[in-house]
Amino acid sequence: MTTYTIDPIVTGLNATDQGIMTYQRHYGQAIHIPIYVFYLQGDDRKILIDTGLEDFMVPEGLEDELGLKCEYLEDGLARLGVEPGEIDTIVHTHLHNDHCENDALFPQAKVYAQKAELEFMRQPHPLDHRYDADYLEGCDLAVLEGDAEIAPGLRVVFTPGHTPGGQSVVVDTAGSGKVLITGFCCNDKNFPSAGPAVCPGVHTDAIQGWESANRVKAMLADGEIDLIVPCHSLEPGRRGRIA
Repeated sequence: MTTYTIDPIVTGLNATDQGIMTYQRHYGQAIHIPIYVFYLQGDDRKILIDTGLEDFMVPEGLEDELGLKCEYLEDGLARLGVEPGEIDTIVHTHLHNDHCENDALFPQAKVYAQKAELEFMRQPHPLDHRYDADYLEGCDLAVLEGDAEIAPGLRVVFTPGHTPGGQSVVVDTAGSGKVLITGFCCNDKNFPSAGPAVCPGVHTDAIQGWESANRVKAMLADGEIDLIVPCHSLEPGRRGRIA
């Protein structure tokens, strides 16, 4: 059985409102959210889940306050002993700019994204300003339609709603079991212990967003996965490696 380690790299911190994460819930609560890249290593493969922000600014003292360290992606990979040319696979949860600005650093990588997401990126609605097709210019694209296996121990499940082609990534690990990294922007409050999951606060389709969040929560309840990693939660960056 192929298993991976998962190392979160924080490529930025954004100030926002909790309602941006949770639709019709918790408005008026100021929060900060990390922008992650997840580095996976296993079976001689070196994989990124998203590529994060190209540049960032962090107010003085905020990293210490939140217990997180922001790094340029190249620096984060160097800390882990990896050169950009060694990355062979990139899996995009979705294609908002904060999830794909650094793709150009990895010319050797195969880039996996959903067909619906790529189509929307090329002709985005004016309400959604976070798409720029230039970020994927020249990439070796692998176009997916729905759930798919990327490699042994690594698969995606189609979770649209936040965007038309969001996909969550299920990673087999040795110690933490099957870990799901969400393909929609959310944090811990999207997955309360009781009751249904909460739709992402930003979405192109609220019903799809609600269904996707609840598909993920049901996967945990049914034992299909062992851990949910919300892609903008503080916890992964504080915890460090998931093995």
